Amino acid sequence: MKRMHIHVAVENIPSSIPFYTKMFGVDPTILKSDYAKWQLEDPKVNFAISARGAAVGINHLGIQVDESSELGEMKSRLDQIQGEVIEEVGTACCYSESDKYWVNDPAGIPWETFHTLNSIPVFNNQPPESNVCCVPAPVAISINSIKKSSCK
Repeated sequence: MKRMHIHVAVENIPSSIPFYTKMFGVDPTILKSDYAKWQLEDPKVNFAISARGAAVGINHLGIQVDESSELGEMKSRLDQIQGEVIEEVGTACCYSESDKYWVNDPAGIPWETFHTLNSIPVFNNQPPESNVCCVPAPVAISINSIKKSSCK
């Protein structure tokens, strides 16, 4: 089974948690001083927020899979997309160890496909003062650098 993943960078975790808790109707599944995640069944989504120094807004989007075979299927799909695919095996990202693949969509938004292997106690296995982000440098972009259009 696949689950949509949305990761939003926020300025302040404590003030953001009540909004999303009320929006989803449940408390976070994971709660840290700089990170919160709601692993929702309805809608089926992995929604995460973090305050780690990234630009506020969409950090990245993704598809989480339950089995390594599904990750292989997703890799086959990504191989059909024109552009760079970055592979990470057993990588520390947020509070999890995962196997994953990264690509950018045509608008430059980073997408990850990933299979979570284990939880880890420290964000990215980095010291607390580190603002290291999970998105690999060749794929990372500043969402704020994308020209925003107004909807009418």
